[in-house]
Amino acid sequence: MAKFTVAAGVALALVAGSALAADLPSRKAPPPVFVPPAPSFTWNGLYGGVNIGYGFGAGSNATGGFIYPSPSAAPGFAAAWNSPQNLNGVTGGGQIGYNFQFSPWLVVGAEADIQAADINSQSNVVGATTSPSTVFAATRAGGPILHSAFVNSAKSVDWWGTVRGRIGVTLPSWPNLLVYGTGGFAYGQVDQTVSVADIFLTGPVGGAVIGRAKSFGTKTGWTAGGGVEWSPLAFPAWSLKVEYLYTDLGSTNVLIPGVLTTFVVPGWAGTHSSPTQFHTVRAGLNWHFNPFAAPAPVLAKF
Repeated sequence: MAKFTVAAGVALALVAGSALAADLPSRKAPPPVFVPPAPSFTWNGLYGGVNIGYGFGAGSNATGGFIYPSPSAAPGFAAAWNSPQNLNGVTGGGQIGYNFQFSPWLVVGAEADIQAADINSQSNVVGATTSPSTVFAATRAGGPILHSAFVNSAKSVDWWGTVRGRIGVTLPSWPNLLVYGTGGFAYGQVDQTVSVADIFLTGPVGGAVIGRAKSFGTKTGWTAGGGVEWSPLAFPAWSLKVEYLYTDLGSTNVLIPGVLTTFVVPGWAGTHSSPTQFHTVRAGLNWHFNPFAAPAPVLAKF
């Protein structure tokens, strides 16, 4: 009987303890908070920006010459010249483009830009002749005639632009640094003026023949180069770049009619050819945006 009483008391104590534990507040740990991983850097998307730089000549020369077609002038009564061009000046403008990152290390894209420019050159050639001497002789009836040609050539590139493809690579440890090559179509406004004076120094005739020609218009050609672009990880929507381009806008060819300053010497016809080739080094700032990117997921809070 005593054993039964003890057992009943233990059972009653256990039941009472369970009831009291059920009434205590819950001490469950809070659920873990999901923290999304930081997005990986990508060059994908559109971008636009501005740039400024300097253009300088590529070492090309302008060439030209004239000849007196009149039968009264002896054969060889002509002159020719080869004058260096020193194109140089400031250039700046804007660009817009699109990048597509095929893999963690390969980026392909396209870019178009338009530039204002103050790139110009001027050269003067004194005594440009068909012989090594600064003046040359041509024999006519009445004795030898010494004459010398003076040539002034001026050129300016007022604006220019390009439409180019780009292909670049990144490194796994530097995904925000892009090294790229670029090339494509180039165009620009080129103004060319050339003046020639042929002065007769000795002989039975005197005076001079002068000529002047001007050409202006849009020229087309090609461009190629490369650059480095870097985006700070703290501000991935922005990037800085340094870029080099070689640009060839072809040659400007003009005909130069000779205008008589005396009625004794015959008139002449001349031509002048001037290539427009220059280097540019420029720095730029781009803003990147991707309207085609998927929106970020919305995390619900409970």
